[in-house]
Amino acid sequence: MTAILPRPRGWPSILLARARAADPTDLDAALAAGAFEGLRRAIRQLGPAATIAEVEASGLRGRGGAGHRTAAKWRAAASTPARIRYVVANGYGADPGASTDRTLLETDPYAVVEGVAIAAFAVGAEEAFISVRTTATEALRRIQAAVDTASSRNFIGDDVLGSGVRIEIEVRPVQGAYMLGEETVLLKALDGKRGQPEQRPPHPATRGFRDAPTVIQNVQTLAAVPWILRKGAAAFAAIGTEDAPGTILVDVRGHQRSGVAEVQLGTPLRDIVALGGRPRPRRSLKAVLVGGPTGGILPAAALDTPYTFEALRGAGAHVGSGSVIVADDRACVVDLGRLLTRYSADEACGKTIPCRIGVRRIAEIGERLTTGTSRAGDLELLTDLAADVVGSGLCDHERLATLPMLSGLRYFRDEVDAHYLRGECPAGVCRPISLGVPAAARTTRGRGAARPVPSTTAARAQA
Repeated sequence: MTAILPRPRGWPSILLARARAADPTDLDAALAAGAFEGLRRAIRQLGPAATIAEVEASGLRGRGGAGHRTAAKWRAAASTPARIRYVVANGYGADPGASTDRTLLETDPYAVVEGVAIAAFAVGAEEAFISVRTTATEALRRIQAAVDTASSRNFIGDDVLGSGVRIEIEVRPVQGAYMLGEETVLLKALDGKRGQPEQRPPHPATRGFRDAPTVIQNVQTLAAVPWILRKGAAAFAAIGTEDAPGTILVDVRGHQRSGVAEVQLGTPLRDIVALGGRPRPRRSLKAVLVGGPTGGILPAAALDTPYTFEALRGAGAHVGSGSVIVADDRACVVDLGRLLTRYSADEACGKTIPCRIGVRRIAEIGERLTTGTSRAGDLELLTDLAADVVGSGLCDHERLATLPMLSGLRYFRDEVDAHYLRGECPAGVCRPISLGVPAAARTTRGRGAARPVPSTTAARAQA
């Protein structure tokens, strides 16, 4: 199990409030701590429309990365004429380096079950699914035990809380590529179809699983709903920021410690990084990768950026999988960007040309930069390709796959130029092998006339 990092005194806890329970599958202990009070209030006091209104008043936004308004999805699904509707909780955790979803499923499975049940009641869905990676065996065991126990006690099933409402929840183990983090891909995988994204609109809320209105949301989003109905929308809205209230789970890979932490949205990156400890002796923080494989590589100067959806996008990163990975001065930003872009290219489903070819070409530019074989105009080609991919991409995977290289170019231009113009790696990570003069006509826009640049191999030979 991934370690849960201790939070500073005064930091609120919503998603991990019951994380210290001796047995997370003990329903009686969960009930004593407030479990299913939110569902009881929704069914016996509020009703579907008022439940959606309460979630809307809280300002809850999706924790899966995009940050869409939760109530907007619910209202769209509820208002779309249909005989059948579905709710899907995405607990797949596509990023291989992050464990936020798995940690939540392991530490408080009843919060997820209750959140799914509330969403199903609000939109009029009788069937719901919780998707979990097949390799997350402990998470699967605990969420399945929670579903079975909740069903046996009528918190879900054919007669929820004696109200006559039917809500059946099925745990679905799924396995596939990184692309399963995209909602339309996951819906196809659940239906046994090839995992490729769909053009939107129509959005899943109006036409999703098996062509029915479907609310699909990250398990963190749904797990926050019971707290909102139990404590009130105003209490939730008072945490975090006005535009991004509440808390979120972050997987911190720090200088000395790694683990999952619950932080308020709006917390500066500096405070999140500090949860992982200080740099080791004679080392300094160089960069922070925010958002997983398709995230942005931000410099130490950007640590005052608040951890919100819009602020991170403005800085060239995104919430994504919730991972925050610290790199010290021994890291090469160019090599890191190359590695991440190559991963995104390998994990692409191949449905569209911008993704299948464009991201691969960007990865190849990174390969040339780190091997001392850059070509004239490679940096211009990189930015042009990235603009084309972003402008014509079908899904966020391909659009966000451009961020590692673009953020490296934006914040670490001197390091990029060292690779590009001189065939050198300041961090000593890359081992460029340049034969003769690698690119006598290398130029970048606005940098004046081109001139021959001797390779490191040629310079050594002349010496």
